[in-house]
Amino acid sequence: MESAVRSRLAQLLRDAPDDAEAIEFEGRWWTWAAIRSAVAGIAAELRAAGLGPAGRVGVVLENRPEHVCAVLAILTSDRCLVTMSPLQPPERLAADIGRSTVPILIASPDVLARPGVQDAAAASGLVLRLDSGGRIERAAGAMPAEPVPSPGTAVEMLTSGTTGPPKRVRLSDRQLDAGMVSGGQAPPADKLLRSGVSLVHTPLVHIGGLWGILATLYVGRRAVLFPRWVLETWVSAIEKYRPRASGLVPAALRTVIDADVPREKLSSLKAITSGTAPCPPEVADKFQNMYGIRVLTTYGATEFAGAVAGWTLPLNVEWWDRKKGSAGRAFPGAQLRVVSPDSGEELPAGTVGILEIRSAQAPGGAGHWQRTSDLAEIDEDGFLWIRGRADDAIIRGGFKIHPDAVKTVLERHPAVLEAAVAGKPDRRLGQVPVAAVELRVGARPPDPAELIALCRQHLIPYEVPTEVLVVEQLPRGPSMKVSRPDLLDLFAAG
Repeated sequence: MESAVRSRLAQLLRDAPDDAEAIEFEGRWWTWAAIRSAVAGIAAELRAAGLGPAGRVGVVLENRPEHVCAVLAILTSDRCLVTMSPLQPPERLAADIGRSTVPILIASPDVLARPGVQDAAAASGLVLRLDSGGRIERAAGAMPAEPVPSPGTAVEMLTSGTTGPPKRVRLSDRQLDAGMVSGGQAPPADKLLRSGVSLVHTPLVHIGGLWGILATLYVGRRAVLFPRWVLETWVSAIEKYRPRASGLVPAALRTVIDADVPREKLSSLKAITSGTAPCPPEVADKFQNMYGIRVLTTYGATEFAGAVAGWTLPLNVEWWDRKKGSAGRAFPGAQLRVVSPDSGEELPAGTVGILEIRSAQAPGGAGHWQRTSDLAEIDEDGFLWIRGRADDAIIRGGFKIHPDAVKTVLERHPAVLEAAVAGKPDRRLGQVPVAAVELRVGARPPDPAELIALCRQHLIPYEVPTEVLVVEQLPRGPSMKVSRPDLLDLFAAG
């Protein structure tokens, strides 16, 4: 079956006017003519190397227009994109490249200059260097004699690794196409391109960023691509292009609130979508009260090629006051249920269990219930409530501790903006809970003993963290979620 996403991108490369603006990056617009030229050069190198349809191409994917061109060249030639994160330290990136065994790797000169990266890529295949102008050349290595294809796979993508080492997930053409339909993305019926601009600042190497740029191009809208999210740059783009909607993770929402950005600078916005991590309802309420802009949270995962549930603007207007804190309802084409972790039987409304999802976006397709790692409940009105993660549990001497329970108590302290909890290895008990807290602006730093005493007031004794650190900033991954491996490194470092 022909892929709608691949076909639409190919149509744009073929028919979009040469002088039409496509992607703005650091103040300069890439037109469709510039994109077409770069894509043609990259595709020519892939053909010259002898890589056929379904061939796997690794890209150390940076938030840059020429890297978007590499993605377009791969997808529109029916090949498979294998994403590599430039945000990893060189040693971890080289190891990831080695494990992936891609026959061709595309990366920037800067990335290839990092210790061990080019050698790791050349050990398994051909290395192509892509410069900032979109020009590509051979850097090292050679194509293997018999590269292993990946038919039917559009993208092999790394998850964020927030709760452990990153893993690679295969996303099929069917999943990408279904995600566009579920998300309400559709090209204009009577023209090739449409007006308006979307701001894309999430790392492209994660599903939110890749989905953001592909969906923007798919519907024929222009994109402003950020190397990374910076408050001042984002506000300037909102003022300049006046979009009606944008996306911010909860940590960025807090940054906007704390900076007290003048209301008139954001006056074009009607809604902010927020994903990757649960958004506290008090943050959403404060943002709406300050700016008159509703925060629409979404729920999804890399395995589902994006969001499968969330809030729409009409839903938020009707239900938010009664359902604040919920992750919203299932999007069209998706079904949600909660099951017992022991028997697998579906649980009644209002009961906490393991969340399962049935959708064409799921790896197994619309006929298969895909189990997640999230604890959730679905109420009598169909609203989804995330209650933690089943695989986050800390087992302390046989007793199970859910980090969110400890986190909630620590965040009761008036000085604490956000807390994070992890299980630290312990020779005697297996694991013990430890926590770090980030403070509100201007707050007096509390003594760790004071925070532990607070936990003793509200938690079972075995749930009380053995250590609490007060830090300037919690360690976060590129998606702005707290990274538990990096959190544990803080305790290892003393």
